[in-house]
Amino acid sequence: MTAALVKNLRETLARVRSALMRRGRNAHEADDLVQEAWVRLACYERDQPVERPEAFLMRTALNLSVDAHRAQTTRGEEVLVEDVVIIDYAPTAEATLLAKERLERLSLGVSRMSETTRSIFLAHRIDGLTIVELSRLYGLSTTTVHKHIAKATLQLTTWMEGW
Repeated sequence: MTAALVKNLRETLARVRSALMRRGRNAHEADDLVQEAWVRLACYERDQPVERPEAFLMRTALNLSVDAHRAQTTRGEEVLVEDVVIIDYAPTAEATLLAKERLERLSLGVSRMSETTRSIFLAHRIDGLTIVELSRLYGLSTTTVHKHIAKATLQLTTWMEGW
């Protein structure tokens, strides 16, 4: 290769690199895309001549850039395995066992309530019925419904102390 051809090639590659950087690629990405375009040009020229190598390089590099952008948005950004921190939010076996024991204790406490207090309390806490709805449903005054809920809450709080 003559010095003029080498100079022309360097200028062409610099123009392709600049075009990629103007379109948002950093220097490292632009260099990689120019190199890949150069390899594709060399492979293509083995089978048939290329009349305008600069245009071929430019179009190939821009297409590679678009493909890389699409791949990045589809698959997400690449991250090194060393940079990844995995957080396991699953409860430990100990926490699971303790929660199960608390639930059993709570269930036993609820079963020790009177039938009316238990059904009003569960309808309020679990089903989300309001005091007014409960008073209509059970035919009780709102004050009496409040008393049942307060009684159940006090019983459960006392029952669960220390757990």
